[in-house]
Amino acid sequence: METMFRQEMVTMNARQLEIFRAIMRDGSVTAAANSLAISQPAVSKVLHHLENQLGYRLFERIGGRLVPTMEAHLIYEDADRVFRELEVLKNLTRTIGERKIGLLRIGASLPVTYSVLPHALTSFRRDHPTVKIHLHALPKKEIAEQLVIGDIDLAVTLSTIQAPTVRSEILAGVPAMVLMRHDDPLADRERITPADLVGRPLISYGNHADIGPAIEQAFRQHGVERELSIQISSSVGAIPLVSGGLGVALVDGLVKWSSFEGLVARPFSPTVVMDVAISTNAARPKSRFFQPLLNAIRELL
Repeated sequence: METMFRQEMVTMNARQLEIFRAIMRDGSVTAAANSLAISQPAVSKVLHHLENQLGYRLFERIGGRLVPTMEAHLIYEDADRVFRELEVLKNLTRTIGERKIGLLRIGASLPVTYSVLPHALTSFRRDHPTVKIHLHALPKKEIAEQLVIGDIDLAVTLSTIQAPTVRSEILAGVPAMVLMRHDDPLADRERITPADLVGRPLISYGNHADIGPAIEQAFRQHGVERELSIQISSSVGAIPLVSGGLGVALVDGLVKWSSFEGLVARPFSPTVVMDVAISTNAARPKSRFFQPLLNAIRELL
């Protein structure tokens, strides 16, 4: 029977629900009309229409008083809960309209997550303290997929995302760096060349990475071949490898490598640049929080 009344309650519109609830709560049509600031005939008309719609009476007049029927009592608990949920929804939509709260879904590569985003989000949250942030730290390929299907609002990556509906903007160029332990012989050098890395176990990106061909070309210009000891997809993955003595790493200079105990980074020469890019899906509405976050990232870069 409860299921039946739940189904019948769905036939109520929001106004009928509000008036039915007010009559149950206040005990009379007159009191309900006063609390809702409408006329008594208007309340009676809505109630009469609702009872005709349902096919049974919700109230009986006994001894001059309006008495709820068994059906009304069965419906009221759910009706009251639904109405309170509608009020919460109204408040939420009003708050969103006033731009007090919202949601921003960000996809970011790990180097960006470890470097730029914490500071940019700190700046962003000063002006938008109630905005919820969903941060997806993923490989670039997965970030691109989520951007295309709409699971994220924007992407911040090292290199642009190539997809038919994706629009990317390059924010800054980041030079490649050589990451090593502080006690490595190369730590005394101001710059590291491809010749300095010959014979050393090298940790870096494969040729499939956007930066891979440029690094290969830099080695060839110096007459040496790049031989990878360990291939990584993200520069952050090099941290435990270098710390563990497995080699030196040729990675991006976006991450503040000096913040990791025991590690130092030196510029790679010739300069090889990786691009920090922000991307959105032109086939979907742009988040109204996109521009404030973009401004915060630009200030940092």
